[in-house]
Amino acid sequence: MSSEMLPAFSKTCNVERQQDLSEDGEENQKPGLSERFQPISKRQMKKLMKQKQWEEQRELRKQKRKEKRKRKQLERQCQPESNSDGSDRKRIRRDVVHSPLRLIIDCSFDSLMVLKDIKKLHKQIQRCYAENRRALHPVQFYLTSHGGQLKKNMDENDKGWVNWKDIHIKPEHYSEFIQKEDLIYLTSDSPNVLKELDESKAYVIGGLVDHNHHKGLTYKQASDHGIDHAQLPLGNFVKMNSRKVLAVNHVFEIILEYLETRDWQEAFFTILPQRKGAVPTDQACESCSCDKKFARVEGGLNSDSSEEEDKHELDSPHEEEKQDKESSTESTVNSVPY
Repeated sequence: MSSEMLPAFSKTCNVERQQDLSEDGEENQKPGLSERFQPISKRQMKKLMKQKQWEEQRELRKQKRKEKRKRKQLERQCQPESNSDGSDRKRIRRDVVHSPLRLIIDCSFDSLMVLKDIKKLHKQIQRCYAENRRALHPVQFYLTSHGGQLKKNMDENDKGWVNWKDIHIKPEHYSEFIQKEDLIYLTSDSPNVLKELDESKAYVIGGLVDHNHHKGLTYKQASDHGIDHAQLPLGNFVKMNSRKVLAVNHVFEIILEYLETRDWQEAFFTILPQRKGAVPTDQACESCSCDKKFARVEGGLNSDSSEEEDKHELDSPHEEEKQDKESSTESTVNSVPY
């Protein structure tokens, strides 16, 4: 082999060697039969089937969306601009007049409640928020001393609370940002009775669910802080079977109802649950007077019957004497011989 042919031969050998190496590498990279035909689990099979159905129904979904848009457009064209019965939601929201009255739920009693009661308070606060959003005269709603177990429970079970609107949720105590002269603590133990609401004031509701374990606590706190206190005029309009202690949301809703109607009695009987056995005081007085009259009549009947019994008891000895005489005469007649 000549010297001129040697470089060309070595070059071709190198090329063939590189091709063989690359083919070996590709063969090594190809999955084996065992790897290529691995069994698919039922869950993976279901996912694949769903994905396939989703892809197949893409056009159908698109068509349905178009039809829905057309239907809604036709409904809007056929619908009048505003409902005559006033049931249009947007129209109602335009009629809303916000009250300047501030209504505060004081959550500073967190350490006095067990988790069960904390959850109840959370539900009551949710109810207050919902009712205030729906009210025709919504108040300036404050949630103060917010923290501890209550905040933890809200974070775990109601994460949407951070997006609530028209509410001021503050970790501070209400006394830190509201002047003392503007505060009135609502407590059933107060000797002062509200006649009407002053919308320039801030009314405080104790956020406490304690099942009467801490009687007079809210009244004591108001007195200790030198804050004005009062109770709702419940006793002037309502006679109840139970104590005059209401849930947080009941007090809140009664105030909302009063702002709308300006009538305490209507507000009480609209909001109070039936289990409280509430009746108007005038009806309660009438029933009391009827009961007294009935008792008097019963007493009179009892006295008459007792007199008759006494008479009967007095007459009975004479009757006994008569019977003795008759029996004695009978005995004497029988004893006479014929």
